[in-house]
Amino acid sequence: MKPTPVLEIFGPTIQGEGMVIGRKTMFVRTGGCDYRCSWCDSAFTWDGSQKAVAMSAEAIYEKLKEAGGRSFNHVTISGGNPAMHPGLGELVALLQEQGIETAIETQGSIWNDWVKEIDEVTVSPKPPSSLMKTDWARLDYYMGELRPRREKEVSLKVVVFDEGDLDYAMEVHERYPAVTMYLQVGNDDTVTPEVEELRDHLLAKYEWLTEKVLQEERLNGVRVLPQLHTLLWGNKQGV
Repeated sequence: MKPTPVLEIFGPTIQGEGMVIGRKTMFVRTGGCDYRCSWCDSAFTWDGSQKAVAMSAEAIYEKLKEAGGRSFNHVTISGGNPAMHPGLGELVALLQEQGIETAIETQGSIWNDWVKEIDEVTVSPKPPSSLMKTDWARLDYYMGELRPRREKEVSLKVVVFDEGDLDYAMEVHERYPAVTMYLQVGNDDTVTPEVEELRDHLLAKYEWLTEKVLQEERLNGVRVLPQLHTLLWGNKQGV
């Protein structure tokens, strides 16, 4: 099987976003992305500033055990866009053989059949502020492939920075009304080392987003979240 480019393996930590927010997990962060979001908080996965290492599924699992010992039963595969790497299917199968649950976040632009085997899939299409353009046909296909899965979960997440993003989120929510949807505050200062200042800034944005959702009938079914790990650790990488 083709090895997977891996930038970092870390944990145990907590998941800071989406449907499994607050859950203890390990992270496998892959290199490479088909998007170039203007506000990406993991640009090091695609901008060349950090170098990924090609790893087999067995090598990734060994690194997870080395870092996490016996203190985990859940692994989050993140990026970049991890769905662009076919070799991850072998890792997912290996983890499930060991009784370890899996989660992934992807923008829903590249399909691989192994995504169906993931226990918790978060599909996060990117709003206008990212300067990326959604391919709705691809996203429709993605959501259609994930719909029939039994005993596995799928959700949508849209990161919101401004009113334009909120309009986009409403469009996504109305296009896939049966899928649980999360709105998350966007971090527009991904470089500051000042954790407390960033926390106050993001909590103010969270309050703004919450008020907007409370006033909007078209968003009655959504759930509003902060980016939890940023409130705890700021812009620190590998936590």
